[in-house]
Amino acid sequence: MSGKYVHCDPQEIASLFLFEKLTPQQLGQLCAEGRVERFDAGPVYTEGDPASCFYVMIEGTVVLSRRVGGDDIEVSRTSQRGVYAGAMQAYLGDRVPQTYTNSMRVTEPTRFFVLPALAFSDFMQEWFPMAAHLLEGLFFGAKNTQRAIGQRERLLALGSLSAGLTHELNNPAAAAVRATATLRERVGKMRHKLAVIAQGHYSREAIADLIEVQERTVERVAKATALSPLEASDREDELADWLDDHGITEGWRIAPTFVQAGLDVDWLEQVAAAVDDDILPGAIGWLNYSVETELLMDEIDDSTTRISHLVDAAKQYSQLDRAPTRVVDVHELLDSTLLMLSGKIGPRVRVVKDYDHSLPEVPAYPAELNQVWTNLVDNAVFAIGSTGGDGTLTVRTAREGDRLLVEFRDTGPGIPADIRGRIFDPFFTTKPVGEGTGLGLDISWRIVVNKHHGSLQVESVPGDTRFQVLLPLTAPEPGTGAGTGAGTGTGTETGTGNAPGPETAEEPA
Repeated sequence: MSGKYVHCDPQEIASLFLFEKLTPQQLGQLCAEGRVERFDAGPVYTEGDPASCFYVMIEGTVVLSRRVGGDDIEVSRTSQRGVYAGAMQAYLGDRVPQTYTNSMRVTEPTRFFVLPALAFSDFMQEWFPMAAHLLEGLFFGAKNTQRAIGQRERLLALGSLSAGLTHELNNPAAAAVRATATLRERVGKMRHKLAVIAQGHYSREAIADLIEVQERTVERVAKATALSPLEASDREDELADWLDDHGITEGWRIAPTFVQAGLDVDWLEQVAAAVDDDILPGAIGWLNYSVETELLMDEIDDSTTRISHLVDAAKQYSQLDRAPTRVVDVHELLDSTLLMLSGKIGPRVRVVKDYDHSLPEVPAYPAELNQVWTNLVDNAVFAIGSTGGDGTLTVRTAREGDRLLVEFRDTGPGIPADIRGRIFDPFFTTKPVGEGTGLGLDISWRIVVNKHHGSLQVESVPGDTRFQVLLPLTAPEPGTGAGTGAGTGTGTETGTGNAPGPETAEEPA
């Protein structure tokens, strides 16, 4: 949109803080190369268009917005005289894409000093060569630093993930090894007991009865139900008394195994009725070994199944052998992330899953969404841990209009209002030195907004902090996106004259 040209007064231009130190000759060159334009309420330029001009507001009100999905999100509104926007990176030339990284509109008749991008670049190089070199170094240096530390952030996350996975795998693996060793011992004793029975003067009918009892006992083990500690203790006492009354030595040692297998006094009475009195002690010993063998095999099965689930979760988390983008169930991604991070979450943080399983699958880059979940869970666990006590992490999914909500809520101390606007800035962190790079939330914002055309926002009061990820339910139409700049979620590309804008830490616009 073009405005109405009005007279360019060098004295008025000199009153703007950006130009107050220029010489009369330089002010004259500005007015000769540039122009003053008056815009009625409405758009001035649009995000993604070629960045052809540099704008400095003389009077009025400007609003900057960025495209998120199909919506334009307002990121800045100001009436401060002298603020600037537009082709702020023109001095970098063709080393970066020269497009507007946001959209600008005015809400009332507004006057700008407008300088063509090429003229702005020439003046920067001619009048401020040292400043231009410094700004170039700052821009590209920040990019390189961000890229390097971003890689370190990923490596730290990978190291933390590997440690957690190793811890989680160690428990079932150790249990399986321990159960296997015990099983080998029990099978050896069963062979010995079988030899004793074979050498005894037992009829073929008695041995057949014993084998039949063994089979029914094994079936009973498979159907055993868990008892409360009090119920288990009472039943152990009953079984121990029964075994003592029937002349079975060390009944106190056998009773807990039988209780775990779901056997009771009525079952032992059936066993006693099925075999002769002289074979009963041997039969009870034989059944004890059979029950222990079954329980140990169940333990090995549970342990190896858990290992298999962990490996599946690791594969799901890392998305090995998967397409980089596909339609996914976010609940599967969330579950795999929580499982992979369970060691880091620890026993003092209670995890609550409040899932809406009626939600449809969504188009996404699953490996990168898992990185977002990792960063948000890690922040929540750190926040809860900073209070020195227990806490709750609630992961909730829901539908909000045409978008899917994934919310991470923690009971930590909250984010102070004075820094809430900076948490998505690159390198900003509240963690102690060495514990955070300040890129976790920045990376998460880029993944959610730039790659998935969604939004990432935060609400926080003491005891209730919520990071909310909103993802579109359908893939965006070709040509739409989250904007051409990566952004930090809080930067606006509006200069105030006090410090360089946040573009120095952003991807080129």
